[in-house]
Amino acid sequence: MADFYKLRIKDIYKETKDTSVVTFDVPDALHEQFKFSQGQHLTLKTIINGEDVRRSYSLCSSPFDNEWKVAVKEIPGGKFSTFVNSTLKTGDELEVMVPSGTFGVKCNAETGKNYLFFAAGSGITPILSMIKAHLAAEPHSTCKLFYVNKTAKSIIFKEELEQLRNTHFGRLEIYYFLTKERRDIELFNGRFDDNKMSVLTNTFIDIPDTNEVFLCGPEQMVNYVSNYLVEAGLPKENIHFELFVSGLSEEDIKRQERLAKQEVEGTEVTIIDGGKEFNFTMTKDFDNILDAALNAGADLPFACKGGVCSTCKCEVKSGEVEMKINYALEADELAQNYVLSCQAVPITKKVIVDFDV
Repeated sequence: MADFYKLRIKDIYKETKDTSVVTFDVPDALHEQFKFSQGQHLTLKTIINGEDVRRSYSLCSSPFDNEWKVAVKEIPGGKFSTFVNSTLKTGDELEVMVPSGTFGVKCNAETGKNYLFFAAGSGITPILSMIKAHLAAEPHSTCKLFYVNKTAKSIIFKEELEQLRNTHFGRLEIYYFLTKERRDIELFNGRFDDNKMSVLTNTFIDIPDTNEVFLCGPEQMVNYVSNYLVEAGLPKENIHFELFVSGLSEEDIKRQERLAKQEVEGTEVTIIDGGKEFNFTMTKDFDNILDAALNAGADLPFACKGGVCSTCKCEVKSGEVEMKINYALEADELAQNYVLSCQAVPITKKVIVDFDV
């Protein structure tokens, strides 16, 4: 079931001109349900002008902080982000789903790892949670952060990052890159490119001594840095990322066009959720399983409906589906027959999917 809990806003403040940090008051009785791992996100829900609007935001607090915080950067025209930055106030309530997501690795106090983090703009939110968690729980681990922003004033969590660096002196290194403001050292001007990555991998990054890499930001940045590090010798399985989708690739567009012609009317779908089965027949009104199921009366978890957040992830138990786009599931999840129901178009006339995953 897509269970939401009403949580009071404990605190909300402006971190930068266009970014608000929201802290939720999670009652003691819900602490167990709201336990989270660094890198996970919360799905928030509210009614805006009569419309049910949901969005997922990464937790920026550490699991060891006993706090539930998200940072919401205002996007021009963004319904939810504008609401949070201009209307939401302390004492208000939002409906919140329990934490979810698989972006991150477990902490292990016994081993020392060397972590690399690449972030751009609000991509720092899950990264900050990870840095705080690994520094606190793994006394022998080190972290290096390479963080791109437009200007110095737009750097989200700069003060908190500096405090972390001082607290864990010698274990956390931070390098800021600015794209709209000049700095004295040329290396730190502009986005990542071959010249910068060459300097970084020869001076600041020891590829053989790097255990895990996490990237969060625009698709172009994440893909470029990932590919560069793999070519530099870093095992692909050690690289983890979350994307801010900037646009569809040619391959995505062609796949969407092909699936738009797929005949789905009459397809029999069985949904398993909360141990119960829900059956319905696809009509021509909706081509993906999530929208068709919601229209038929199912109560399922979802947030972005854009193939990015993985809130609507399910397992295909029988039949075959194909996704229009996928920005959330990694290769090992695909191998286990997981799909994003908001992007899943049935290919066979009978499909069974399980949301109890």
